[in-house]
Amino acid sequence: MKTKILYCLPAVLLFTSCAQDTMTGDTYSRNEARQAQSVSKGRITSIRPVKIEGDHTAGTIVGGLAGGLLGSQLGGGSTAHTAGAVGGALVGGAIGSHAEQAMGSRNGIEISVRLDHGGSIAVVQEVSRNEQFQVGDRVRVLSSGGRTRVSF
Repeated sequence: MKTKILYCLPAVLLFTSCAQDTMTGDTYSRNEARQAQSVSKGRITSIRPVKIEGDHTAGTIVGGLAGGLLGSQLGGGSTAHTAGAVGGALVGGAIGSHAEQAMGSRNGIEISVRLDHGGSIAVVQEVSRNEQFQVGDRVRVLSSGGRTRVSF
């Protein structure tokens, strides 16, 4: 019974690690609510599509654990178990890293804004169906705690 739980644990950890916060301009995390933000206004000067890569650290760890557990079941002697565990951990780590990065990648946009008070800023954020930006749009640039977003 305990062995079955150990085999299921890496899968559970991998799927929970894939639940990422959204990075759109119109969505806030619970920690961002009721926090003061500095607001600048400006006009969009350019928009460029980008890919926001997913994190792969948890996938590497979970894949390595799962591969090591499964690989250690191979063979009949202690040397075979050890070799299987090491090989399984390496292969599982590589597969887990690639899988999590692929699942966590998102479509984003780089928005360049000429600020009314002078200067320009570029912000990368996830594409949102609720906010369709165009060059020339008047927008707000909101900043707080090292996070910046562009919104209408």
